[in-house]
Amino acid sequence: MDGLNIYTDGACSGNQFDANVGGWGAILEFGEHVKELHGGEVNTTNNRMELAAVIAAFRALKRGGLKIRVFTDSSYVATCFRDRWYINWRKNGWKNAKKEPVENRELWEELLALVEQNEVSFYRVKGHVNLDSAALTQAQADKLYAKFKEWNGASFTRRDFEYVTTMNNRADELANIAMDELRAEKR
Repeated sequence: MDGLNIYTDGACSGNQFDANVGGWGAILEFGEHVKELHGGEVNTTNNRMELAAVIAAFRALKRGGLKIRVFTDSSYVATCFRDRWYINWRKNGWKNAKKEPVENRELWEELLALVEQNEVSFYRVKGHVNLDSAALTQAQADKLYAKFKEWNGASFTRRDFEYVTTMNNRADELANIAMDELRAEKR
């Protein structure tokens, strides 16, 4: 797949509790050049970590004006950009469709500023899919590929789907590494 591709994932262990650990992972890939990033926070949420992953990837860029594809398993992130929620958020004084304040506004504002410096497309990936699992049948793999194309368009080949899924799994591993590092610091 040509151009700059970014694969991201965020995670939060104990998301429903005040004392939790979150992590994010991001992979930037341009041709054969690959850069992996990870980090995390305590007392956070999964959505904040999903946003933090994409923000970290864009912060790592040395310049704007790039054509970028972002692959994320976060419906929250992908849908915001694909359905352009942010346009109404801005127009409505950062209120959502329910007239409530947009959660994580400061992260959205930073991400929007970074994204708007580039030509960016967002794609959704089903998270936590092990295509190498002996338990995964061919029919299940076919369904996953069909869902991927439904979300992202028919231009993606089966090989693209498999590669993107593998890279998303690596981003998830990086998020888990970050959470493990935070847990170790707390001991």
